[in-house]
Amino acid sequence: MNKRQLGTSNLYISKIGLGCMTLGTEQQKATEIIDRALDSGINYLDTADLYNFGTNEEIVGKALKGRRDQVVLGTKVGNHFDAQKEDWFWDPSKSYIKEGVKESLRRLQTDYIDLYQLHGGTIDDPIDETIQAFDELVQEGVVRYYGISSIRPNVIRQFVERSNIVSVMMQYSLFDRRPEEEVLDLLHQNQISVLARGPLAKGMLSDKGMEKVEEKAQNGYLTHSYEEVKDMVHSLQEHTDQNRTLQALALQYVLGQPGVASAVFGASSVEQLEKNISMLEASPLTEDLYKTLQEKTRPIVYQKHR
Repeated sequence: MNKRQLGTSNLYISKIGLGCMTLGTEQQKATEIIDRALDSGINYLDTADLYNFGTNEEIVGKALKGRRDQVVLGTKVGNHFDAQKEDWFWDPSKSYIKEGVKESLRRLQTDYIDLYQLHGGTIDDPIDETIQAFDELVQEGVVRYYGISSIRPNVIRQFVERSNIVSVMMQYSLFDRRPEEEVLDLLHQNQISVLARGPLAKGMLSDKGMEKVEEKAQNGYLTHSYEEVKDMVHSLQEHTDQNRTLQALALQYVLGQPGVASAVFGASSVEQLEKNISMLEASPLTEDLYKTLQEKTRPIVYQKHR
């Protein structure tokens, strides 16, 4: 599988990555999905300390025994949680980040994290303190590089200007084109990569598109109404055939944007994983088809989501 450089780092990650949040809590099943992903050439795995209140990291750590050197491993911090109470609160303080990394390392059964990400962020955070914590972890060698997971332009701009982030993970799909308004160009100009999460828009951009629309968009999706989502799915399906599925179109669109290093999707079964991997066999998007996909979807006004 082709790999792309993550920002200015020396990490090269597969152009599709595995988001581990949907693996579930059965170790054997999760290990089978991860093994299949690695065998297919996927080398980027993304988790977070908050997922299942630490259990997800533990499952990933066990699944990677003997294969850690094959993986670029990303996890996240910033949600101070109590696993016993299953409760959490936002905490981007230096002390919590320094404590959180120790716990993540323990759960993941590793002595380093390739990409450590701030799991959110607001403009009111102690940003300099947060940045200092990440910089120190890099100096200590327990973190190789760091980034943030955010869709907020004002927060992203602050980290671009003041930190050494190599990546920003953000929701991005044909149904959520907010990043195109002002963030993608900013990051590309600063050699900071995008990790696109949710590229299939909760499955509405998969081969079960209309089924998922009925399940996920009865009350609309973001600022799109239910009818708009249905119309967009129908319109996009006109450009699919036996060689290019709807999910191939969706993933190729996101990956066609300059600066996007990887489209990170979840999988709860090996079958689901393989359907996403199959998009790699589709022919590249032509410039005309790329423009057509833009014309047939409706951008969301970023101003409403700051």
